[in-house]
Amino acid sequence: MSVGGPSGWPALLFLLLAMVLSFFCSAKSIDDERDELLKREAMVRLGGQLVLKKEEEDVNGKLMALKRAEIMEAMKTQKFPPSMHFFQAKKLIEKSEVFHVLKKMPKGAALHLHDFGILDMDWLVKNVTYRPYCHMCITPRGTLRFKFALPISPAPKKEDCSKWILLENYRKELQNVTEFDNGLLKTFTLVTENPEVTYADQDDIWTKFETIFFTISGLVHYAPVFRDYIIRGLEEFYLDNVIYLELRAMLHPVYELNGKTHDKEWCVKTYKEVADQFAKDHPEFIGLKIIYSDHRSKDASFIKKSVRTAMALRNRFPKTVAGFDLVGREDTGHTLYDYKDALLIPSLEYVNLPYFLHAGETDWKGTSIDNNLLDALIMNSTRIGHGFALNKHPAIMEDLRKKDIPIEVCPISNQVLKLVSDLRNHPAVSLMAIGQPMVISSDDPGFFGAKGLTYDFYEGFMGLGGMDADLRTLKQLAFNSIKYSAMMPAEKEAAMKTWEKIWDKFIVDQARK
Repeated sequence: MSVGGPSGWPALLFLLLAMVLSFFCSAKSIDDERDELLKREAMVRLGGQLVLKKEEEDVNGKLMALKRAEIMEAMKTQKFPPSMHFFQAKKLIEKSEVFHVLKKMPKGAALHLHDFGILDMDWLVKNVTYRPYCHMCITPRGTLRFKFALPISPAPKKEDCSKWILLENYRKELQNVTEFDNGLLKTFTLVTENPEVTYADQDDIWTKFETIFFTISGLVHYAPVFRDYIIRGLEEFYLDNVIYLELRAMLHPVYELNGKTHDKEWCVKTYKEVADQFAKDHPEFIGLKIIYSDHRSKDASFIKKSVRTAMALRNRFPKTVAGFDLVGREDTGHTLYDYKDALLIPSLEYVNLPYFLHAGETDWKGTSIDNNLLDALIMNSTRIGHGFALNKHPAIMEDLRKKDIPIEVCPISNQVLKLVSDLRNHPAVSLMAIGQPMVISSDDPGFFGAKGLTYDFYEGFMGLGGMDADLRTLKQLAFNSIKYSAMMPAEKEAAMKTWEKIWDKFIVDQARK
């Protein structure tokens, strides 16, 4: 029967109705499929499986409203802090309402820190260099060295340094002491107004970065300063709502005013004594552990000695020394494979020495340096320092997930050291989206002009997490910092109870606002 004539109208209407119904059915199925995909993505995202309590949901709603407002404003102005260099974004971050909420949030633990990069360098300038008997000299390379001594230090060798200058006398001769102190502060940090101009490439920034450690060593390894630095560092992180720290420490000799020096054991004892006393004075503070470290520029024979030193220190201080790591720039240092004989010593001798190995802090793929991630996995590293290149290695990524080995993500450090310019493009964006085990830490905040952990949490929450990351992500990161710490099970349990108590108070306070 033809549908063109009058007798065909019922059939035509039937076909039209079928088409309309088909359209709506397919539209509905598309929406259902879309919702299902969004739910699946939300579930695999870091923290996606956490169930929030009623008050937490209320706080989450307020926090996400602030976050959406800031991101929408940034889309209009094209001024989004995570997309900008931290040195230029810092003032914008400090004006952020999200930042101020994060500052109050209990962040748990900071697990990737280097001993003398954790503190606001302003304290070194305005406190330490003003102490009696502080001397300064200039090396042939134009870098500064410092030393405390009484009586006045003998003249150093010309090839090492110029004559020692007592800073107390030197400042008296200056017309503008403030200008001199500001110059010292610039020397002690990487901060500059035009970072892209000041540091043309990674070689430039790393040269300055490692020079800072050399420059301040004479200050921070003076025994009274060494002790005060630890106390001040703990205070700075505690005020930033961090209750536990793990420090990579090379444990260089510490000296007294009379020239007497202290060994590595003395250093560990001092860390322990200071942390124990700090915990007594601050009941919510959990403690501090040391990851003994050596520099990856050294020959393998030296690293063998360092591994044995780490074994001895951990045996002597099992509750304070967590394990061993290799520090320094990966791109120019020895690979983990170069050190395989040294790193295998503990297992061959049936000694438990946990590793916390830096690996994947590179932009280069397929190089021997890039393979550090492979060897860190094979060496059973407890955590992976940075792991910046991890998303280029699916097999390694899968094995780390299966073994529940986290990466220590340090957003600001990765940006300042020129691995990535826009944190929205950081590899951890995709890793956070699939729930890869991770913690957020701040590496050397003092060198970057930051403090504590909040700045990195802000960059992680806003930049790495994007619009999707919410309170669940933040809570998971804080939870992870305790879960993946080097604490013993009983210590973790106690730490978790303490953190949960502080977290609940934070939620109550935020819910009332």
